[in-house]
Amino acid sequence: MKALVLAGGHGTRLRPITNTSAKQLVPIANKPVLFYGLEALRDAGVREAGVIVGDTAAEVRAAVGDGSRFGLHVTYIPQHAPLGLAHCVLIARDFLGDDDFVVYLGDNFIVDGIAEFVGDFRRSRPDAGILLTKVPDPSGFGVAELDPAGRVVGVAEKPEHPVSDLAIVGVYLFTPRVHEAVRALTPSARGELEITDALRLLIDQGADVRSHVISGYWKDTGRVEDMLECNRMVLETAEHRLAGRVCGDTKVIGRVVVEEGAEVSRSHLVGPLVIGAGARVRDSYVGPFTSIGADCRLSDTEIEYSIVMERSVIRGVRRIQDSLVGKDVTVAPAEYAPKAHRLVLGDHSRVHLDR
Repeated sequence: MKALVLAGGHGTRLRPITNTSAKQLVPIANKPVLFYGLEALRDAGVREAGVIVGDTAAEVRAAVGDGSRFGLHVTYIPQHAPLGLAHCVLIARDFLGDDDFVVYLGDNFIVDGIAEFVGDFRRSRPDAGILLTKVPDPSGFGVAELDPAGRVVGVAEKPEHPVSDLAIVGVYLFTPRVHEAVRALTPSARGELEITDALRLLIDQGADVRSHVISGYWKDTGRVEDMLECNRMVLETAEHRLAGRVCGDTKVIGRVVVEEGAEVSRSHLVGPLVIGAGARVRDSYVGPFTSIGADCRLSDTEIEYSIVMERSVIRGVRRIQDSLVGKDVTVAPAEYAPKAHRLVLGDHSRVHLDR
């Protein structure tokens, strides 16, 4: 079985972070979200992965390499524009050959992995399989309708009136039968080849399309709130480890990870949290559910429930929370009077200031 991993797209909901960075490489607990998916595929027994890349191809290639660090052999497949999930299957036809395959959206996060789902598919080998989860408002997702036996009898993309509360998670399994369905598709109203249309065509042809409802945690990490929540979930499982230098004048409470080469002094750390390799933290409070990236610099600052990406500097700030700070960012108070906010903001930025 092969994998088709989607690592293209524009990541519009994570702008301005994704103006200069791939959304799949935004870190959760200091590890890119894409890496969790690649590890899940490896743990499910997959060894060959085709990675769909777009405008951020160079960055994805640099991060993933040949895939050997994940136990995978990776082939990169360029997509000139984000034209839909089924379009990804279409352009990957030569790579996929006549093998069964799993489609995995690179910005999805599934705590328990997909090994059980893949194992069930291999044993029973239906024509297609989809992963589902119950959500309070399914209208923003692909939605599945099941018969009493759990087989899929209908699918709809972001329906105005959903027939169920079962959202389609960004993981799909197919036999080669899907290729004929994909070739028969025409673009949807939004100009894309929809994977739900391919599934609907298979159902109309009498194909065996089955489902697996997950009970564990799943997130599409397309929004800042989702990234922060995933960060919280992963940090909840962190094991206390102080590989870096934590000076005696620092108070440490709870599960705290300080990576090798990091240094913390005259500070207060309340876990779960992680401080990346080479980071420097002094005279600061770092609170729960916070990830500080490699080579960051924090001084005279309070921060919690936030993600700070590598090489960023935060000094003299009270107080940061519920925030996602990109790479090579500097956050500091203005150095002149009168008191004012001095901002340099990119397109699609969001700023919340105290009155």
